[in-house]
Amino acid sequence: MGTTAARKGKPRINVAVLGYDPLRLVGLRAIFEAEPEFSIHEIDVEQLSKSLSSDVVLLGSYDLPSVYDTIAMIRGLRSDARIIVTSPSGSEEAMLRAIRAGVRGYVDEAAPPETYKRAIRVVHGGTMWMPRRVMSKFIERATAKPPRSALEYSTTVSYREKQVLELLIAGRTNKEIGMELGIQERSVKAHISRLMQKAGVPNRTALSVHALNNLLINMA
Repeated sequence: MGTTAARKGKPRINVAVLGYDPLRLVGLRAIFEAEPEFSIHEIDVEQLSKSLSSDVVLLGSYDLPSVYDTIAMIRGLRSDARIIVTSPSGSEEAMLRAIRAGVRGYVDEAAPPETYKRAIRVVHGGTMWMPRRVMSKFIERATAKPPRSALEYSTTVSYREKQVLELLIAGRTNKEIGMELGIQERSVKAHISRLMQKAGVPNRTALSVHALNNLLINMA
């Protein structure tokens, strides 16, 4: 798949595309070829065993024996792989299973181009891209179990902090979180600051990664 030059001084986000039919590939080219921000290349399952150096993997389901086996193969090669699964339709259970398998994003195949771009930016930045209803259920299930991590979510994190954490993991800005929850931006900053202190991390990106890692442990 073709690539374009990066903006001067700004590195491109390298995206590997796997599991798409020819027509869908045409659509993806139309979305990304004119975007200097992204470098897109198509790979196949056989190439996975050779190397996987992309920042983000965009994974479809065309001509793959199993999406989940492919996810496991990718994560076996790179445990830190940032995978976005796309699907024509996805149930909440399918999305939750994908999260537990290590996926960091889930996008409806019929989503507009801007959704694809933002999902890749958010996942590349270290957070998740999921429908809020799915993220809410994910966190609710994870925190319902006895904690097995340094940050004991079910006992030390308030209901409001859980709401903020949910939206933070979903890639929302402080302003967006405040608007969603009906609170002031400075209150959002205060909640995030307390969460970072409890988790022992220096910034919001590290908090998202820490939360995801520990919530996934609790979901196991």
